[in-house]
Amino acid sequence: MNRLIGRLPKIGIRPVIDGRELGVRESLEDQCMDMAKAAAKLIEGNLRFPSGERVECVIADTTIGGVADAAACADKFKKEGVEVSLTVTPCWCYGTEVMDTDPLMPKAVWGFNGTERPGAVYLAAALAGYSQKGLPTFGIYGREVQDAGDMSIPKDVEEKLLRFAKAGLAVAQMKGKSYLSIGYSSMGIAGSMVDVNFLQDYFGVRAEFVESVELLRRMDEGIYDKDEYKKALAWTKANCKEGKDYNSPDAQKSAEVKEQEWEKIIKMTLICRDLMIGNPKLKALGFGEESKGRNAIMGGFQGQRQWTDYQPNADFTESILNSSFDWNGIRQAYVFATENDCLNAVSMLFGHLLTNTAQIFSDVRTYWSPESVERVTGKKLTGIAKDGIIHLINSGSTTLDATAQQTDPDGNPTMKPFWDITEEEAQKCLDNTKWPAAIGEYFRGGGFSSQFKTKGTMPLTMCRINLVKGIGPVLQIVEGWSVELPEDIHTVLDERTNPTWPTTWFVPRVTGKGFFKDAYSVMAKWGANHGAISHGHIGADLISLASLLRIPVNMHNVSDDDIFRPSAWSAFGENLESADYKACATYGPLYGFK
Repeated sequence: MNRLIGRLPKIGIRPVIDGRELGVRESLEDQCMDMAKAAAKLIEGNLRFPSGERVECVIADTTIGGVADAAACADKFKKEGVEVSLTVTPCWCYGTEVMDTDPLMPKAVWGFNGTERPGAVYLAAALAGYSQKGLPTFGIYGREVQDAGDMSIPKDVEEKLLRFAKAGLAVAQMKGKSYLSIGYSSMGIAGSMVDVNFLQDYFGVRAEFVESVELLRRMDEGIYDKDEYKKALAWTKANCKEGKDYNSPDAQKSAEVKEQEWEKIIKMTLICRDLMIGNPKLKALGFGEESKGRNAIMGGFQGQRQWTDYQPNADFTESILNSSFDWNGIRQAYVFATENDCLNAVSMLFGHLLTNTAQIFSDVRTYWSPESVERVTGKKLTGIAKDGIIHLINSGSTTLDATAQQTDPDGNPTMKPFWDITEEEAQKCLDNTKWPAAIGEYFRGGGFSSQFKTKGTMPLTMCRINLVKGIGPVLQIVEGWSVELPEDIHTVLDERTNPTWPTTWFVPRVTGKGFFKDAYSVMAKWGANHGAISHGHIGADLISLASLLRIPVNMHNVSDDDIFRPSAWSAFGENLESADYKACATYGPLYGFK
């Protein structure tokens, strides 16, 4: 069930029609409404929210032939909670009279490609009207001509309808929610300097700030569910096995101290979750204010250094929250950033809303050339890794789903929406994770980091929002694959950095030119120390989403044929990248009212 405050957004479908009665309108009513029903069936049959609910479509009560019908439709959509608008038609309509003029509503128009009626003519007229009014709208037009009675949806149209729907729903789900910042700036990382105006202007998300001391207060005053704590502690002891202690013998902590740290980090996990979404059980304990949470769709924990010089790190907390399971069973993953990197949290949220899966948070740590690997290990990289690899690794916050112990119907390693994960798969993720004690040089306060390596080969997409003065936000996108190195190569390379942390070996898809000339170029052009990694090749979906939010994409390896943006982008020139920058600058952030 949806754990955030506010109803889930719906998609409104607007069947528009030629308003001339006494023959024209009447002859088109069934075809027009059937087109709307076909679109609704496609969307409802294929899309779900990350919380598991099916996406719901709302169709206008009547076809829309003019201003009065459009107003009646808008009124119904407002009552029904519609946040995304799809207009469909097989015929000519009166463009500006039937259009949706809500400036905050993501919009698309599907014009039927048929010769009996000029649906394509209406589509062109409508998109011109939307562009003239400054309302960017996606245009959907099938490549092949269909017969008037053909209500099937061609594959190319299906792809665009679903891509638009996913992007529009992602925009709608973010609006009105919160980013929870626990602590603030971590070790001078710019992404953890939470920009309140950026969150509000681009996503309609408010920033909520809670000092880390709130965790100590809640632990000291018992502001957490004691019964759940006991359950979590027993589950953790049974399923989260300590790994090798890499600290020097004189720096290793006693079993008693480690036990105390486990108890504390489990409480930290409960408290961070409660801070995000609330917990009604706290009200029964007499803590009404604390029971409400912050309605946070994403969050982050500062940790280093003020917290971790004094208290156990939050690696366990972050890993478990970011995973699709815990002591309460299999459930929707949270989006929770290490080092309070708000920009990476937003990037993770994009992937989560588009795929419904848990997200990987990693340092983009090291590029390993084939020559360097051979020099260090005496072995050659082979297969898709033969031209070089990127080491994705971070201090334990990566989702345990990234062990890739889940499998698709063909037996391939994958990461699934929580409702498709079996108990056996969740257990395998836990069984393939160790929890070594944190290295004291990094974390004086102790704690435990997850330790695993991601199985290969999975399709992955890495993305990252960066803020650039003078431009604003820009989005980077890299599609590629996880790769599983032979153990003798993996061990040598992994031991050269902190071996207590989880590793994903990543091979980007390269093109031989520009930013994607080779894996080294990808690493060299990456704009920050962190990346958000999602299962699947979702670069085209991210590009559509970015255009709705008015965020230009400065780096991607998606085919030009798969890029789908509002039709107005073509008015800014033929070069897709420069047009994207110009369009985003012209329209400005979605909620950045001037």
